[in-house]
Amino acid sequence: MPTMRLPLLLLLLIPAAAVAIAGALWGQTALLFVFKPLSTLLIIYFAMPRGQVLPVEAQTRPWILRGLWFSLGGDVALLWPEQGFIFGLLSFLCAHLCYLWAFTRVRRLGDWLWPFGVYALFAAAVLSQLWPGVPAELRGPVIVYVLCLTAMGAQAAVLGWRARGTPEGGRGALLALGGFLFVLSDTCLAINKFAGPLPLASLWVLSLYWTAQVCIAGWLSPKRGA
Repeated sequence: MPTMRLPLLLLLLIPAAAVAIAGALWGQTALLFVFKPLSTLLIIYFAMPRGQVLPVEAQTRPWILRGLWFSLGGDVALLWPEQGFIFGLLSFLCAHLCYLWAFTRVRRLGDWLWPFGVYALFAAAVLSQLWPGVPAELRGPVIVYVLCLTAMGAQAAVLGWRARGTPEGGRGALLALGGFLFVLSDTCLAINKFAGPLPLASLWVLSLYWTAQVCIAGWLSPKRGA
């Protein structure tokens, strides 16, 4: 499979994502049903040939790809926002666990504690505002999800920090950004669902989400000479 370079990915992903977001904003479900999964599939295709250079990537690459596939499952489930919410939550929970497992193949969990403290404070502040709107039957799953999401974001920041000044520094920074944007995307989703409506929610949620996934996929090293 040839490597899809980033400019080509963006050339295809940006219009696909734009159509999906427009479909969500304007209630054009046919567009959303086609272009939302397609956008994530393009990121998976971008990631597939990557991560085959560094020795550690024999452990990280399979889990990043699994995380992307679970994300695709979550995308499909959330095409039905009410009926598919639990299935989407579980799919993205699995995605975050896959990413977290991949990140801890490089550095142990909590190798640098500051990001975990910052993300914990942020999560607590958001949950304190949203908690009254979270149905009782969802409070347990939401807490578990938030713990996994913030741990993923914080561990991504750990890898970004520890990679400073190394040949992997650029990709480490990209990963840290991806984790942060994923947390922001899910925060917008939670605000819209439990406290909203958030104006232009689909624009913020989906644009942040796909940018985050590109950053996470871009953390995997490109093939030599690609």
